[in-house]
Amino acid sequence: MTERIVVVGAALLDGGRLLAARRSAPPELAGRWELPGGKVEAGETPEAALVRELREELGIETEPVERVPGEWPLKSPYVLQVWTARLLPGAGEPKALQDHDELRWLNPDELWDVDWLDQDVPAVHATVALLAGGAR
Repeated sequence: MTERIVVVGAALLDGGRLLAARRSAPPELAGRWELPGGKVEAGETPEAALVRELREELGIETEPVERVPGEWPLKSPYVLQVWTARLLPGAGEPKALQDHDELRWLNPDELWDVDWLDQDVPAVHATVALLAGGAR
């Protein structure tokens, strides 16, 4: 059996808005939107990977808050796990530095205005459900 590899995604929240990132690569994903994040490296916790990936991809400092219940299959052997996260004071505004060409802060009524990657759709639904339950 192949060992699964965890990919962490950030439901980055700021003032009730969720950050969406548009992929610029690879070609089959370019132009579609995702929750930013990336692979957990050997010896790294998912939370540490989330902080590192957001620093590398968006140039910001963040703090993981809460794991969104669930896990979603990606291309084998990858699985997606999502955490809510918040910007740390003085973190600045996210910038599309790696793998993305545009970022958008989405208000709750705009969440479905972007073309989410298929595998991110259930994660976004789960995030919305978690937030509706009173989490931050």
